[in-house]
Amino acid sequence: MSGIISYGAYIPFNRLQRDVIGKTTGTRGGRGERSVASYDEDTVTMAVEASKNALSSLDSDSIKNLYFATTDPPYQEKLNSATIQAALNLNPSTRAMDLGGSVRAGLTTFLTASEASGPALAALSDIRLGMPEGAAELNGGDGASAFVFGNDNPIATIESTYSETLEHQAVWRTPGQRASKTWEDRFALTQIYGPLLASGTNAILEQAGLEAKDLNHVIVDAPNIRAAAGLIAQLKLSPEQTIDALNSTVGHTGAAHAGLMLASALDKAKPGETILVISVSDGVDAIVLKTTDAIADYKPASPVQALIDSKRNDLSYTRYLKWRGILEAEPPRRPDPSRPAGPPSFRGRNWKFSFVGSECTECGARHLPPQKVCVKCRAQEKMVSVPYADEVGKVATYTLDRLAYTLQPPMVMAIVDFDCGGRVELEITDCDPETVAIGNELKLTFRRLFTADGVHNYFWKSRPAR
Repeated sequence: MSGIISYGAYIPFNRLQRDVIGKTTGTRGGRGERSVASYDEDTVTMAVEASKNALSSLDSDSIKNLYFATTDPPYQEKLNSATIQAALNLNPSTRAMDLGGSVRAGLTTFLTASEASGPALAALSDIRLGMPEGAAELNGGDGASAFVFGNDNPIATIESTYSETLEHQAVWRTPGQRASKTWEDRFALTQIYGPLLASGTNAILEQAGLEAKDLNHVIVDAPNIRAAAGLIAQLKLSPEQTIDALNSTVGHTGAAHAGLMLASALDKAKPGETILVISVSDGVDAIVLKTTDAIADYKPASPVQALIDSKRNDLSYTRYLKWRGILEAEPPRRPDPSRPAGPPSFRGRNWKFSFVGSECTECGARHLPPQKVCVKCRAQEKMVSVPYADEVGKVATYTLDRLAYTLQPPMVMAIVDFDCGGRVELEITDCDPETVAIGNELKLTFRRLFTADGVHNYFWKSRPAR
């Protein structure tokens, strides 16, 4: 197996307080908050964000394999990882694959990527939807994680793996259903998750020749919080050994969660430390990793704690329900957006998905969108493509449009000047409209502009640098 050479994480900007849910529904909301993907985000856009962080210090052309895991794919009969490949501007020769059907797809994708020949990217992303007044709504969360595997100076190597599969009916969802169904917690805890966690932990420790005291970091990923707590107590783990399950700050992010917890562990790990990852759902997967000396010099693009701290936590419960399509509301009194046409989208895919501009080889002027004729020196057909997705820009001017079609009015549109050259009009998302000002620093983010007639219109927006 190859080792982890880089990783990234992504947690959406918006948070929903659990006590806000309780006050609105008249139920016991609980403590803490859950992360919420915005109205213009889905599992593909979040996977792009986490993957961009993982690839921030690497040559994206080196990626030979791309694996995408989610239980909530934007498309059923279309390769979602192809959209991720295009947005990341990966080499066309990249092999891409979607995995799903269970939250277990997350760690399965992680292991599949580690066994691939050539550098591989595993992108794990999920949006967890529960019906109102249910435990899944309270305890779920949205997020993504990504890992790049290779043999070139890894920061962590896989020492041992163990997997076990068990057929059961504790959590399920049939085609067409939006939210999962579950049996009562006692059944899952005592007959499914608890025994599986014990079995998987005993097997992986015996296989690796380790005892619980030898572990520096332990990640227990379980849909049932009490099952995870039971294993931690059984192993007599100290607080220093146990990685925060992010229950009070993010919620359980489904197929992405084991990866998100592993990213959190790697953020603080030192050379020569042992990490145990154990994840339970329709079976159990366990991995023992060992950090190398290279981790001492590794700097994550966005540490998990920084993503947790960077947030807007005043999302209303009714707004959340509207974003998820659970609460029907009067749509904006404007014509619905037209469906994007396939042929022009295909012809402009480098601009639409990869956000590629052009640079004049005669005078060095840059252009957004890409042009064939230089606006500065008028040279024709003297352009080379330049990627912009990782560039930083500033607000040159902006407007608040309170009449535009959007699920989060007002729409904030800005003319963005890029530090490297080039100017373009972009929507600003994940912002407080009242704090937008000329000169604000912006980064690019891949989002879904709208969905019309079953077609998702993806493009790039900007967001405040954070």
